[in-house]
Amino acid sequence: MLNYCFQYMIILLLVFIVQLSVSCACLALNKEQQSQLLEVGWNNTNSARTDIERNLNCCGFRVFDPNEVCSSDCFRSHQCQPCAPIIEEYSGMVLRFVGGIGLFFSFTEILGVWLTYRYRNQKDPRANPSAFL
Repeated sequence: MLNYCFQYMIILLLVFIVQLSVSCACLALNKEQQSQLLEVGWNNTNSARTDIERNLNCCGFRVFDPNEVCSSDCFRSHQCQPCAPIIEEYSGMVLRFVGGIGLFFSFTEILGVWLTYRYRNQKDPRANPSAFL
């Protein structure tokens, strides 16, 4: 029993560290870093680009170029807006939300680590009291 509690405590502590790091990274990204990451993602994928353009009804990342092919409905009328401001708005909201939720649950995990550490040496009340350990 003692060995399982110790393993559980170590694994939960490692999950806490990873989750705290990821949530702090989500909350620490500023607009410029977020924009750079989105642009790298936009330039490195074609399938997601067409899905984004079709779903958000936008064309291009920073500027709308009527000479490029776009799968959006607004492309027929050539009255499209670029996708970057729309994506940045959504990603900013998602990063704040995910960072906050991750931060909340990481602190509940550290509570689990503390409780496991606190009660790790208790004996099982169902065990034979005359048995050694």
